[in-house]
Amino acid sequence: MLPHSFTMIATIVIIVVQTFVVVSSAPEADKISTLPGQPQVTFQQYSGYITVDESQQRALFYYFVEAEQDPASKPLVLWLNGGPGCSSVGVGAFGEQGPFQPGDYNVLLKNDYSWNKGVYKQVFNEVGRYIDAYDVTLDVCLSSANQQAYVLNQLQETEKIDVCVGDKIITYLNRKDVQEALHAELVGVSKWSTCSTVLRYDYQNLEIPTISILGSLVKYGIRVLVYSGDQDSVIPLIGSRSLVSDLAKEIGLNTTVAYRAWFEGEQVAGWTQVYGDILSYATIRGASHEAPFTQPQRSLVLFEAFLEGKPLPNIE
Repeated sequence: MLPHSFTMIATIVIIVVQTFVVVSSAPEADKISTLPGQPQVTFQQYSGYITVDESQQRALFYYFVEAEQDPASKPLVLWLNGGPGCSSVGVGAFGEQGPFQPGDYNVLLKNDYSWNKGVYKQVFNEVGRYIDAYDVTLDVCLSSANQQAYVLNQLQETEKIDVCVGDKIITYLNRKDVQEALHAELVGVSKWSTCSTVLRYDYQNLEIPTISILGSLVKYGIRVLVYSGDQDSVIPLIGSRSLVSDLAKEIGLNTTVAYRAWFEGEQVAGWTQVYGDILSYATIRGASHEAPFTQPQRSLVLFEAFLEGKPLPNIE
């Protein structure tokens, strides 16, 4: 996650892992036959635990979703929520850009703007079982171990529908049959929540600047996109643009695409600026803190363009 000194900066950094993983490489025991209440789908799902430290009995929980079309040829995208301690599975997968979202009457609805629609395979990763091993967690550790992306979920800043959806996610993921279908175990907690009450962060680490991580990624030739909803009341977009501009100057990148509007259909969908064709900034018009939830179609257009290395749509 970003340090406290940058909490006025809206960034969602997505690390696109250009790795082609065939479904058969996932453990068969982790395969999900079906989630309770889900509609019929053609893609496969897997979830379970990845051991990261046998001596400390540490494991990360993951939820993996195939691309809907030709999954073996699609790149793999890793999504991690920040918080600290907020759930990539609960917030990202079931609240934002995953294939399903909880509806009424304990059913799952298909997300028409899910990011696995022929575009890529998704992995949602988070701290998993043996949670007591993470009693004090350093942000530096999370950044190096996970190539941490940052998404902050704060229900108090979202609109009242947002709260309703959040409640549905909590209710759904606390069902025993759902946890069994996901091969999930509650260790050290009696109830699952969107943001952990178990992890205790060393808050001195919140003052350690982490902006250099973005600069390092760019220097290694990894494309970086920083984007914000223009109605985000938690982390205003003005700080985001200044952050990216200052970083570009620091690492010697010139503007290659001047600040301009980008479009979804014939409507202005936001604004964008590109530096050195490797560092990009964009806003999403009408989106609040959880952009893929509040503006799913525009968020999908934005991410597809980034994934394919194409400029955001413009009107000629």
